[in-house]
Amino acid sequence: MEMLIAARFISGIGGGGIFTTSSIVISDMYSMRSRGLAQGVASVFNGLGMGLGGPFGGIITDWLGWRAAFLIQIPIFMLAFALTSFNLNYTTPGKSRSAKEVLRRIDYGGSLTLLVTVGSLLFFLATKYNEGLPWSDPSVMTSVVVAGVFAVLFLVVELFIAPEPVLAPSLLRQRIPVLVGMSNFLVATCNFSVMYFFPMWFQTVMLTSASTAGLHLFPNSISMSIGSMFAGWWMHRTGRYKFINITFGACPFIATVLITRMRESSGPLQLWLSIIPLGFGNAVVLQTMLIALLAHLPESQMAIGTGFGQLFRGIGQVGGVAISSAIFQQRLDSELRARITGPNAEEWITKIRHSAKLVGSLPPEMQRTARDAYAISLKQVFIFASVATFFAYLVRLPIPEKALEHQPRPIPGSSPNQQSPTLTSIPETPFDSEDDEDEDEIVIAPGPKGKIARRLSGYESADGVMDLESNASRRLHQR
Repeated sequence: MEMLIAARFISGIGGGGIFTTSSIVISDMYSMRSRGLAQGVASVFNGLGMGLGGPFGGIITDWLGWRAAFLIQIPIFMLAFALTSFNLNYTTPGKSRSAKEVLRRIDYGGSLTLLVTVGSLLFFLATKYNEGLPWSDPSVMTSVVVAGVFAVLFLVVELFIAPEPVLAPSLLRQRIPVLVGMSNFLVATCNFSVMYFFPMWFQTVMLTSASTAGLHLFPNSISMSIGSMFAGWWMHRTGRYKFINITFGACPFIATVLITRMRESSGPLQLWLSIIPLGFGNAVVLQTMLIALLAHLPESQMAIGTGFGQLFRGIGQVGGVAISSAIFQQRLDSELRARITGPNAEEWITKIRHSAKLVGSLPPEMQRTARDAYAISLKQVFIFASVATFFAYLVRLPIPEKALEHQPRPIPGSSPNQQSPTLTSIPETPFDSEDDEDEDEIVIAPGPKGKIARRLSGYESADGVMDLESNASRRLHQR
């Protein structure tokens, strides 16, 4: 288990970095109005990967064991690494800095205190609710105290110490980034609560195989891909995001209500299609919220704004699994204790709680008891997800509409029609349609040795490009 935790920690660092960096690159390569569509295309493949990963991993687990499900990812990773290394030629002009200088700019204090805070909170939820330890147990009390202390230290580091904080204090003082962050947290909490426990319903209540249980997530994956593309297309064609956010943002709540209504006797339409509005609605919300956040920030804060939104989304993913797991385990424990009695009751309760696969092999009478207990406990999780997505909808209501334009924002201190003689235009992007009359060409600046290179900011001066790693740029980011 310790090795599994360490491996997930390492993979989480890599996955989070890739996800955030890819969003930043897309944000810089395309105009504001085209970003949603470009991000939607990327989300199609991301959604298909998530959807296929569940059933494919279940098939491999049933066939070769869970170790093979991990090992088979290595050649897939190598293929992705090779394709990206050879095809993604993306550079940012400016002063070249050594790896040592770049590493010194990382917010180690904020990252470490946040890690300890979240880790201690997860340890508390696991010991108090998954293991059922009392409040007086040293491990429970210690984890609560450590989580509280390091949460305060994290805020101190971010607000007063870190030169380039991972949680930008300037964004915390702005209404739109805070509302988007809260929405991302609640949406991710809802999404991962359902994604984690939805297959368990079919494995424990319906007694299906692991591969079939994972396959029930595939409709959600398809709907996520369609929702991402639809949101991107809509924003690209209309330049608006609030209408579809409010309209389709209610779909996840409808989905969670339908999921809580599932029974053993439910028909295949409800069992397979109830989750579809969840993926579609959440995809629309996440796409529109990213664009809404970037539309209300200056170009110099695009990268830090993207990371800000992803931070709350990542915490919501972790919190969704942890909180829903605590709710599930507490209710499952109480249900099993009320139904199973006798000399070996404690042993059976422990086994059933910690092995969903065991339910299918139990004696008929005890199996009926376990299936009923799992059904009631999972329903509580889905109700929790429903509440989370409902509050996410309320949080998004005050976020205002802002028209999305194709042209880049004006350079500070220059007239709207002024353009630097050093800027060179490039052909329009694949997502910039020919019939958009207000569209301007995307501009880039010559890089080192005459090569054309792009950068991670929208502001350019007449003397060249603003170096994101310069002291002036860092002061601007902090403001």
